[in-house]
Amino acid sequence: MTSLAYRVLDLSDERGQLTGQMLADLGAEVILVEPPGGSPSRRIGPFTEGNEGDPNHSLWFWSYNRSKRSITLDIDDPGDRAELRALADTADVVIESDQPGSMAARGLGPDDLLATNPSLVYTSISPFGQDGPKARWAATDLTVVGAGMQLFLMGDADRPPVRIPLDQAFLHASAEASAATLIALYDRNRSGLGQHVDVSAQQAVLQATQSLSLSHLYNSPEGTRMSGGAQLGPFNIRLRSPAADGFVSTTILFGSAIGPFGQRLFEWIHEEGACDDADLEIDWENFVDGVATGRIPIEEYDRIQDVAAAFTATKTKAELQQAALERRLLIVPIATVADVVQLEQYRTRDFWRDIEVAEVGRPVQFPGPFAKFSSTPMAIDRPAPAPGCDTDAVLAEIQGAADGRPRSPLPPAVPTPDDQRGERTGALAGLKILDFMWVMAGPAATRVLADYGAQVIRVESANKIEAARTIQPFIDNEGGAENSGLFQNMNAGKMCITLDMSKPEAREVVLDLVRWADVVCESFSPKAMKAWGLGYQDLKAVNPDIIMASSCLFGLTGPLSSLAGFGTMGAALSGFYEVTGWPDRDPAGCFGAYTDYISPRFLSSAILAAVDHRDRTGEGQYIDLSQAEASISFLAPAVLDYTVNGRQAGRPGNRHPAMAPHAVFPVTGDDRWIAIACQSDDQWRSLCEVAGFDTDLAALDFDHRKAKEDDLEQLIADWTAGQDGGQLETLLQERGVACHRVQNSIDLAADPQLAHRHHFVEGEHAENGSMWVEGSRFELSRTPAEITQAGPTLGQHTFDVLLGILGYDDERLSELVVSGVLE
Repeated sequence: MTSLAYRVLDLSDERGQLTGQMLADLGAEVILVEPPGGSPSRRIGPFTEGNEGDPNHSLWFWSYNRSKRSITLDIDDPGDRAELRALADTADVVIESDQPGSMAARGLGPDDLLATNPSLVYTSISPFGQDGPKARWAATDLTVVGAGMQLFLMGDADRPPVRIPLDQAFLHASAEASAATLIALYDRNRSGLGQHVDVSAQQAVLQATQSLSLSHLYNSPEGTRMSGGAQLGPFNIRLRSPAADGFVSTTILFGSAIGPFGQRLFEWIHEEGACDDADLEIDWENFVDGVATGRIPIEEYDRIQDVAAAFTATKTKAELQQAALERRLLIVPIATVADVVQLEQYRTRDFWRDIEVAEVGRPVQFPGPFAKFSSTPMAIDRPAPAPGCDTDAVLAEIQGAADGRPRSPLPPAVPTPDDQRGERTGALAGLKILDFMWVMAGPAATRVLADYGAQVIRVESANKIEAARTIQPFIDNEGGAENSGLFQNMNAGKMCITLDMSKPEAREVVLDLVRWADVVCESFSPKAMKAWGLGYQDLKAVNPDIIMASSCLFGLTGPLSSLAGFGTMGAALSGFYEVTGWPDRDPAGCFGAYTDYISPRFLSSAILAAVDHRDRTGEGQYIDLSQAEASISFLAPAVLDYTVNGRQAGRPGNRHPAMAPHAVFPVTGDDRWIAIACQSDDQWRSLCEVAGFDTDLAALDFDHRKAKEDDLEQLIADWTAGQDGGQLETLLQERGVACHRVQNSIDLAADPQLAHRHHFVEGEHAENGSMWVEGSRFELSRTPAEITQAGPTLGQHTFDVLLGILGYDDERLSELVVSGVLE
């Protein structure tokens, strides 16, 4: 039983096809509109073995076009354009990813199609957005991740920054576009009016910096890259450790919440005689303060990590994973794609889907549903379509609509009473969310809903500070619960109450909030909410149509469900870490908690799809989203390459199978770089002309450039090393060569494109006056984001919520204060 009841026209290429697939997975009818010869994405590898270049055998295309229908139309032909316009009049959504302005030049832009179908949601995905000084720049995945700072943070310190090898930038944008489209549909179903959704891949990628994009604006130290880890202040945190048969991700940190995991690890190491008795006395709770005051030398942290690494090197990945479960340790394998496919956790949760594919004559194992819905489970059982296989049937349906036989009525309008909208405006005004999320993977999902008008109430506790409040960047590099840029960025526009959930009276307050809410979100370990008597059935008993969404690292079931952890561990066990880096070195890994940057977009879409279903039927439901499972969508082509061809993804550095040169080169300045990608022979010739290379080099075609890649990269690096990055960027873009400086937070703050898009917003803050946050990563033409508030201070709105929203009287409030519940 599926959820969405919409018709979607997908005119996109590889830059947007994940959007259509996410909507198809959620139940929408998605029609892929392909040009004669098929979508350009059909020519992207990998391919099935022996069928390289065959458009029917592209594993990339298979990965992002499941469950769609396909029609063939030449939108540059007047007759086919008329057919498309007629089809658009029957549609709820159009998705496109062409060069900004190109669709309008054909008479197929948002203004054109909305003129005859005012309820249409028209979604555009582009590198930098539809307008602004960089809107028409040549761009590829490599240059966009450079523009979005993610690239600056990844790789070995002694080499150029390195990207995640499977193109990620437009997957971030596409996943963002899915939620953006559903937000616009929520509004359309109340107002009757559609609008233009404008998604910027650069802004979407910025989420993968874990808010280090704000460092310069916070007067905080710039982020740096570190192979196999991350630098946090004076601490070099190693997230890659050796195992007897590969690598594991071991997290060794300190404090009352995380320190006990390290203590248990060293108790195990000591049991096996691999550390000294003194190591049982490590001050796991106050270690950071000890370093700050000089009581503990910083070198002690390196020694602790050395001891742990020497120990993990004696164990296999499987042994370490089993011990992590039994002893509650922060250790997971750094999984190869083969490990991911064979992992018992995913099999136990029935994540994989075997789908019959005619081109290979057998079932193929695909990544499955990105979330589990209790009432509207996703049906993932149809392969990607053959080119144009549904053309006749779809065009006949258009004719049927023209003859007065409409496909289906528009969904009924769902008005939101004024007393439910309160003071909120925007596309999601009237939607009420109770938020038990923490750190990033959960809060990022509800932040986008708050941007567009949802009323979000966070529940925190003064007795256990939210971890995001302790993570950099900090204002003037000074820690404090109200100084964290990450917390502000993830929670702008939300309200905050404090409750001590260990006290039974807190449960009654929460249940009153559940009666108020449309959606309850939580990202604790699987047992936490039930332990408080706040499981789904408890919530449903007081609010029968409540929607509850649980987002945890590995989901609520399966052998790894009890494994506590962070997005760094999700990235390791989902395959991202192993494939990122240089072929001659250990994996550098992706920056930070990578699955925390991907999964929120799937969670937002899941919540909005459930709300859409609730609006139509009155039925709420429970959503179980595994952050690791949802993120595997971003590695789907590598998964299929293994399940179909048995090929294991390697670490190619920055090289690309279809572009050469495709690399990051030095420019003048310390740790300054430019990403350059030649997509065609013409771009290569233009690069050679700008650089003054001889005509023999300029005449090299792709195959010859690929054969000489080492020499050409060195030649280009020798030339760029003496060039100013900004001037070189301008020269190459003027000639149509895809390039961009690899930006840090200083560059972002001065980026004219981000300024044009109002990406950085100064929001009001109760303690600091104002604080910078990032703006929305997309624009809605009719109901734009409204971001005026930074994140809430701890408990800032407790009385406002209890008195103003729940209607408690002074006596009830006094009882709660005296009992210590409001802490």
